[in-house]
Amino acid sequence: MTQARRELLWFLLVALVIIGAGIGLRDPWPADEPRFALSAKQMVASGNWLIPHRGSELYSDKPPAFMAMQAATFELVRNWRVAFLLPSLLAAIATLLLVYDLARRLWDHRTGLYAAGALLLAFQFVYQAKRAQIDPSVTFFITLANYGLLRHFLLGPDWRAFWLGCFAAGLGVITKGVGVLALLMFAPYVFARIAHWNHVAATQRSALHWAGGALAFAAALALWLVPMLLAIHNAAAPEYRAYLHDILFHQTAGRYTDSWDHHQPAWYYLGVVATGWLPLTLALPGVVPRWRERLRAHDARFLLPLAWIVIVIVFFSVPRGKRDVYILPALPLFALCISPFLHELLQRLWARRTALTLIAAIGAGFLAAGLYAWLLQPPFARELAEQRGLAGGGIALWCLLIALGIWTLACAAVFRVRQGVRALAAGIAGMWLLWSFWAYPVLNDSSSAAGVMRRAAEIAGPDAQMALVAWKEQNLLLAPPAAIDFGFVKPWHDQLGAAIRWQEQKPEARWIFILADAMAPCISKDKATYVGHANRREWWLFRADAVAPLCARGNVPATANEARDDPNVN
Repeated sequence: MTQARRELLWFLLVALVIIGAGIGLRDPWPADEPRFALSAKQMVASGNWLIPHRGSELYSDKPPAFMAMQAATFELVRNWRVAFLLPSLLAAIATLLLVYDLARRLWDHRTGLYAAGALLLAFQFVYQAKRAQIDPSVTFFITLANYGLLRHFLLGPDWRAFWLGCFAAGLGVITKGVGVLALLMFAPYVFARIAHWNHVAATQRSALHWAGGALAFAAALALWLVPMLLAIHNAAAPEYRAYLHDILFHQTAGRYTDSWDHHQPAWYYLGVVATGWLPLTLALPGVVPRWRERLRAHDARFLLPLAWIVIVIVFFSVPRGKRDVYILPALPLFALCISPFLHELLQRLWARRTALTLIAAIGAGFLAAGLYAWLLQPPFARELAEQRGLAGGGIALWCLLIALGIWTLACAAVFRVRQGVRALAAGIAGMWLLWSFWAYPVLNDSSSAAGVMRRAAEIAGPDAQMALVAWKEQNLLLAPPAAIDFGFVKPWHDQLGAAIRWQEQKPEARWIFILADAMAPCISKDKATYVGHANRREWWLFRADAVAPLCARGNVPATANEARDDPNVN
């Protein structure tokens, strides 16, 4: 085995430990994780992997690809606590490999390791890689698309890589819709070709070769669209037509042109880059002048990825709705663009001092916050502990902050300025490991609703039937297997009315699990059973004798309380 291969394998092992740490120690956490895991679980139970459900309703917010990945990993490992995080882990490792290989091909092995290592250090990348959201998977598909296109545009002609890139862009579309952004790489490529920039490959071939890219893109889309359209055509129920319209139009063009949530100012992503992309952004004072030099030298190896990063950030800055994860697919190419200069920059005293200062500041912040919350018990700390249902006033969480502070400050003290970058790398790695092995068990019951649902099952008993009203995805996900619902986006009073009618059929055996805000005026708390607090909400169980006479037979009036809870917020 060559030295380069050994170094790559060691790097991948480190990445696997950092990103994979804690898998199996927690259940899905809001906001998005329980939603996707619930749909995946229902796919496995029903055998319908094409059109996802959220309880008894169709779920049209996202294509089913990611949920199907989770369902597939469950079929392999047969454990949901492991399976729901595996797609993100695999996507993150694959993304690191793509960035390494592209940098190696454009420059050399050392640059490839710097590119992948820089990406692994980026806070946003690892944070998302350790969560079961769609974004790590769509980032992989977009990075694979960029990989194929850049190999063709800069190192080609390589038509197989080009077709692979177009196919991957299509897979990105059926995963989240934004995979098509990878094809915007054509814009700087065409400019570079016309302006005769250096390192642009001569890719003259027949129009059929270029058309093959469009066919590959369309083939990827057809993997989902064709069977979905056939299934909806064969389904007589009107909700399937509504599902088709919502997922193809409302959740794509509608969400972009008229965003209904996550409103942020136009400059929002500048803050995301400055903070979420740390510590990579610390290199900007050193790499920006070098980028300028390479662009003046007409080096297309920098023009294409840098221009694409700008295009993506501008694209997502236009609509009012913005989330930090939207620009995550640009982060791998950002790591790629800074990698050729890292070896030189890391020898500079200012770079080592900056790295040491950052990790020391993070450590001091953790230590101060932990000691302040533990020793002085300020109101915010008590409120957080109460909201999260943490025992002992949250002492385990405050001790975690103290441990994080001690670790990072110890790294700064051991490595000092001479090895400031190593102090930063070791400190960040230790932070992720401590968080994974310490915070996951401490926060899981309240964050996932596992404790509340376990308590509800104990109260109802093993032979009881349970219905959920005004529920969240984590409640149904962790409820007893036979639990039922009467809708999710349906108004609470309609859910409660249907649940009461269901309960009245077998009052001695049926319980209703309900959000506290949805109980009035129908349910008497004096006759109901308090289950617990989770996800900043109070939950109750009641039997038929707790229903007020005015709501008998499910005649539940609409109340103003229903408007206080957004179905899209967990």
